[in-house]
Amino acid sequence: MGELPNDGAGPARGGPESSKQRLRDAIVDAARAQAIAAGWDGVRMGGVAQAAGVSRQTVYNEFGSKAGLAEALARREVDRFVGEVRAALAAHGPDVRAAAYAAIRHTLAAAADNPLVKAILTSARGGSDELLPYLTTRSELVLAESSAALLEWAAHHLPESDPAALAFAADTIVRLVVSHIVLPRTPVDETADKLSTLALHLFHAAATRPAG
Repeated sequence: MGELPNDGAGPARGGPESSKQRLRDAIVDAARAQAIAAGWDGVRMGGVAQAAGVSRQTVYNEFGSKAGLAEALARREVDRFVGEVRAALAAHGPDVRAAAYAAIRHTLAAAADNPLVKAILTSARGGSDELLPYLTTRSELVLAESSAALLEWAAHHLPESDPAALAFAADTIVRLVVSHIVLPRTPVDETADKLSTLALHLFHAAATRPAG
């Protein structure tokens, strides 16, 4: 069975939207590779266009600006991480501590091994980097998506919990995990163990607090 060509030639299965998504993916892939090689400050829209096999204007048409491209790259990385967090949580069902440990440990370990995250942090420590804010001061995307994954899991397994307390628990854990990605202080297993114990306390408090 032949595979669908990915060079954009000929009719594409899925129609125009699929072709557009493949185009955007190719551009984001090129930007990711250049960010890993040279840091985000070293990424140039023209270089991204050349690597993706498109015109510079096409890159601007799709993303508007380098900041728009940065946001698309950050969103794709976050979506992938959050998908893996959902899977880790689901694998442990209602066992709060085991689920939290699995999700936290996977996130910390995956971030430590992720070449893009390494490039962002290394570049930031040596000066400035435009992508670091997506993990820190402009981390709404990380916080919202990751907290949503925790809340969906908690809503299923701790249905009688106080919603406000659950939201606080999820937000707190996500912020702490992000801080340990940016400034790791202890080995991944130790950090995950301590944070999962904290998560157990926070979610237990939410589950035993009357909603109101």
